[in-house]
Amino acid sequence: MADDLLVIIPTRGRPGAVPEIVQAWDETGATADLLFAVDTDDPELAAYKKHAAALKADGRVRFTFGKRRRLVGTLNQQAVKAAKQYRFLAFLGDDHRPRPADKPWDARIRECLSGGPGIVYGNDLLQGEAMATAVAMTSDIVQTLGCMAPAAMEHLCVDLVWLDWGKGMQRITYLDDMVIEHLHPANGKAETDAGYEEANSSEQVAKDSAAYYDYRDNGGLAADLEKLRALVEEA
Repeated sequence: MADDLLVIIPTRGRPGAVPEIVQAWDETGATADLLFAVDTDDPELAAYKKHAAALKADGRVRFTFGKRRRLVGTLNQQAVKAAKQYRFLAFLGDDHRPRPADKPWDARIRECLSGGPGIVYGNDLLQGEAMATAVAMTSDIVQTLGCMAPAAMEHLCVDLVWLDWGKGMQRITYLDDMVIEHLHPANGKAETDAGYEEANSSEQVAKDSAAYYDYRDNGGLAADLEKLRALVEEA
């Protein structure tokens, strides 16, 4: 089905991830559309544009270049626009890699979400079931909330929000055998770079953690869950 699943990847400072992710699409037989969202002030902008030109003929892959909004801001901007066109939306970090399995991972996402509003995530080989570090959801969730993640957070803790949403809706699926590997310094699968230093700094941890707890405990989550439960009931 055309325009059914879009995977959004906000990326900064890691142009080398582009060919690796496209290779992962090829190796896994994925047919989902792929959108790389790049900042126009990225120091590696020229390299990203080179990849964009090289991949122009690949109908699965698109690039967008825009003002820096941090990970959540960029994801929300692209997801809200795409929700008008796509049935399902997914987020991967530029350090995630889908891995081959008996059935393509994107086909499993479609199967899990075809029954109505919901969220699905796989095994990142780091957090596993505990955190949805890469996630897919029906686009009606984004349309209902006006975002794919709460705007108060910049980078961290949104994987916890996705669990909160899915559990609160009673429409979340974890697929342990659907591996979308997280190549992160925490598991020794990536070197620390400027992106990791910024995202995992004590200041960022404190800021996003405070925003998450405020959202969870002071009415934001409750209000969103009321909307999401109504969405499920209407489906």
